[in-house]
Amino acid sequence: MSIPNHILEQLNSQADLISIIGRHTTLKRAGSEFKGCCPFHGEKSPSFYVNPQKNIYHCFGCSVGGNAISFLRDYENLTFIEAVNELSKQTGIEVPKEEQQNVSYQRRAPKPIAPPSIPSPTINAKSPAQTINAPSINATSAIQQQNQYGNTDQPVYHDSSNGYDEYPPLDAYDSAPYPEDSYGADYQDDNSYPPAWLIGGDTDAAALYDDHSASDKDGNLYELLEQIQQFYQHNLTTHPHAKHYFLSRGITEDIFETFGLGYAPFGWQHLEHQFPQDIEGLKALGLVRQSESGRDYDLLRDRVIFPIRDNQGRTIGFGGRALDDEVKPKYINSSDSPVFHKQHVLYGYYESRQQRADSWLVVEGYMDVIALYQAGIYGAIASMGTAINESQISRLLTLNPTLTLSFDGDSAGQKAAWRTLEVALPVLADDKELRFLTLPNNHDPDTFIKSQGGDAMREQIANAMPLSQYIFAYLSERYDLTLAEGKAKLMSQVRALTTALPKGSSFRYLLNNDVYQKLGGKRSQNIEAKDALLDFDGDMTISQQLQLCFLFQPRALIEDPIEAIWQQAGINDLQLPAHIKQKAAPDILRPLAWEDLQDIALLDIVSTIKRCLNHLPKDANAAAHFILSNVKPITQETLSRSWGGFYKTLIGRNILSLDELIENLVMQLLKLHLQKKMQELIKNPDHIKLAIVRKQSQLLNDWLRAQQAEQSAQMVTVKS
Repeated sequence: MSIPNHILEQLNSQADLISIIGRHTTLKRAGSEFKGCCPFHGEKSPSFYVNPQKNIYHCFGCSVGGNAISFLRDYENLTFIEAVNELSKQTGIEVPKEEQQNVSYQRRAPKPIAPPSIPSPTINAKSPAQTINAPSINATSAIQQQNQYGNTDQPVYHDSSNGYDEYPPLDAYDSAPYPEDSYGADYQDDNSYPPAWLIGGDTDAAALYDDHSASDKDGNLYELLEQIQQFYQHNLTTHPHAKHYFLSRGITEDIFETFGLGYAPFGWQHLEHQFPQDIEGLKALGLVRQSESGRDYDLLRDRVIFPIRDNQGRTIGFGGRALDDEVKPKYINSSDSPVFHKQHVLYGYYESRQQRADSWLVVEGYMDVIALYQAGIYGAIASMGTAINESQISRLLTLNPTLTLSFDGDSAGQKAAWRTLEVALPVLADDKELRFLTLPNNHDPDTFIKSQGGDAMREQIANAMPLSQYIFAYLSERYDLTLAEGKAKLMSQVRALTTALPKGSSFRYLLNNDVYQKLGGKRSQNIEAKDALLDFDGDMTISQQLQLCFLFQPRALIEDPIEAIWQQAGINDLQLPAHIKQKAAPDILRPLAWEDLQDIALLDIVSTIKRCLNHLPKDANAAAHFILSNVKPITQETLSRSWGGFYKTLIGRNILSLDELIENLVMQLLKLHLQKKMQELIKNPDHIKLAIVRKQSQLLNDWLRAQQAEQSAQMVTVKS
């Protein structure tokens, strides 16, 4: 059986070589490499290295080396076909049964093509970009003559010194003698890349085609894609409006070169005009399609271009974005082809590896990847319009045991995050971690960096939500946790999720137990909230703690906590002897009010919240800032210094309710107030008032003890 060369290249490139070899020997990170004792010969001092960028291994002791296929053949004793099939299962890359499918195509002599004409000013420029009907020749735009491009060499893997003794030079990998037949008889490297016409002297487009016009020579899809990428990139210099689009999005010109950004001009057949001998290749790549009437047309028109690269840096496809947001679809990716399989490619992976990225962030769009890269945050990648798959997640977790997912906060973004969570669970071993980042105020990474800067983005990534907290937060919004039925449904879904974790996972038990404790009611939340306050600042006064709690949960003032406690403790129905009632002043028996506590800052917060309750945003952080903007300057200054840290502490612990903590803090304030009042009445005797205050204090303490006894009984019930 003959396997096409490009399929073998893809299998070796996408294989998780670290995991494959890691089944047989312990590999430890050594700079940008992985190092361990050679599995092929016994040794005590490790001299076996795996290069994850090139996805090859080499032992500097016994000189064995190769790639994923050769390791499976030489160490696990698989046949060539068995090794290929094993990698096909692991990567999801299908091995075609048709032997003729490969990266070659028949080049043909160019057909006479009428010169492209300028579109009439009366033609609607949007309509051709939104229809797939066969265009008329009059609808094509003028195509700029292609200038000569200089050759851009493929990036070379350079080692950065990390102070490792006897660290092998990276060129040793290239000089290592790997047998040519180790991949199968039909596997050969193509040394003609890049195409010769790209590195010639100055000449015009016609002369360039003369240099490579031999129709009896087959074309190569990789070479053609590189030529198309150079053509698109050059168009940025001749179409200022396209270049302006990137500049207006904050992209600098050096990033144009790094990511090979370009522009596909308006016109139905610009690729056919530019590459007249390569129509078969263009169709194989899906960049030229045929309408119902039989006319060929270009897939990407009047769109800025994002070249898509494989793990080796070769262009394998293109993403195109409309310049006008009203044009639908906004993004178009080139079709799957013999060299491009969307479900196995991550945009930005190659560029991140070039920067030795050591942490990874999954984002939704090309612009997010580029914005993060430009801000110096390397490791951002995006899938090709399809959900990231299990093998891709496994590979990223091999490179770093923590993987962060950043999806939009809208319904579609959170559904995508949840699907990714479900896909990741089977490969989430106990030493791996998944974290979730939802940026505030509906930002995506691109807009957040423009608004807040790179350092703020790094802080957001560092504080991303752990998987356990995300699961509870996500599901608690979908079930009514005030009902036993809602809690049962949530717990059932968590148990179903955890069955997908790897066999023997400790995280399965811990996650189930954690969610069970969170569903234990106010008691569990109250303990978490108290711990959060202690972790945040144990030196804060009770009043300051209560003010921050009201900022976090202003709805707690919908029903006044003092009035609620006064009523539940029975102080409203205070039973007094007749002679005391007769002598007592009328106002002494009224319920206590916030004004009586004589705390200016607390009264400012409470009165402001009550005044603004109907106008507060739903987001807790946004509501807090709204309240702070309406309090007195001195209150605002004091609380603003503490709010950010307090909010992050509560969110980090996934605390959803402060009801019981607020009740507890208010009770403490009331006790202190009544004690202070009794001390004043003892110093300045007023026996009638003192008797009333003592009775109020006694009722409050009795009620508090009853509350504590009830909580203790609940705790015993839960444990049993």
